[in-house]
Amino acid sequence: MSEITNSEIKKKSEFDVFQWANQIEEYKNNVSCELFLFNKGYTPFKVRYSDKLTASVKAMFMMEATSYVIKEADKGLEQREYEDSDGESNAVYRTDLSNVIHAESLINLIEKEYKDIEYFNDGGSGSEFKKIKGIIAKFSYLGGDEGNKVFYIAKGIAGSSALKGATSWELNGESFEPFAAEIALKMPEDNQVAIVDGNVVIFNQSKFETLFQYDYKAQMLADAKAKEIMQKYKLTLDEGLTLNDLLQDKKPLAKKLNDIDIPAAMDQKKVIEYCDEMQLELMSDEDDSIIIQDDKDLAMFVNLINEDYYISPVNGLRYEIKSKKLLGEPEGEAPRG
Repeated sequence: MSEITNSEIKKKSEFDVFQWANQIEEYKNNVSCELFLFNKGYTPFKVRYSDKLTASVKAMFMMEATSYVIKEADKGLEQREYEDSDGESNAVYRTDLSNVIHAESLINLIEKEYKDIEYFNDGGSGSEFKKIKGIIAKFSYLGGDEGNKVFYIAKGIAGSSALKGATSWELNGESFEPFAAEIALKMPEDNQVAIVDGNVVIFNQSKFETLFQYDYKAQMLADAKAKEIMQKYKLTLDEGLTLNDLLQDKKPLAKKLNDIDIPAAMDQKKVIEYCDEMQLELMSDEDDSIIIQDDKDLAMFVNLINEDYYISPVNGLRYEIKSKKLLGEPEGEAPRG
């Protein structure tokens, strides 16, 4: 039997970033672009831009990305699956858009709720702009026989990168002058994320994870813990709700859960007794199934199995322990157990 080469191994996706970049290069002069800002809640806002910026918008968003792919292809640039990534250099990563909930939601709003998207207006105060998380450019073009094609380029924006006109000066030649605009923004020049035909192309892994609050490996660990919990405990969740849903975007809670040894944790009966002793508002039904209605209930449940509640023998008050450090045995005493 002949040896199977890497090129013969079935891909998780037929998407090819090199083919995409070359196609954009072919149609670059016929591409139109719209810009949207989006806030930390992933709500998009339309933004207009001057015709004088058209070339700059295409260069900073579209051409930076495609030129990088085309140029680096000759230097061994590879397309890898994000889920299999291990911090390799000289690689761009790909994952399904459906995996990245915030990115998928953002694209759905732009595509399906376009007429209801408002234009961004800060009013010159800068307070609204501080809530902005990123900017996304929507590019459209006619791709020959394939008809109308659309892709997106997204970049993160730091609120601190904005300059307010009221407190900024403009250096013009040899002299300072009043700043003409209400707010000025230094656009990020690096390639970060592209979204093409249901694929997320990741140029900068850390910035992608920050921009869309997505960490596949942490989520996989949390999913595995959620499975362990459902096997050990009787939980009643609202219809259509899962522990995985509740753990989305709850990094501190997911991290705490990952650190708990579920098989060694207290059993169902002790959790309920502990809950009653602490007088917590986590409910259970007649079958002693613990009711989880939202992420607050889940956080309380995780705190219970992690033994994070405590009644002081000194003042009788209840406490939630944020951080625990196991003390060593007192001097002169033999270790317990």
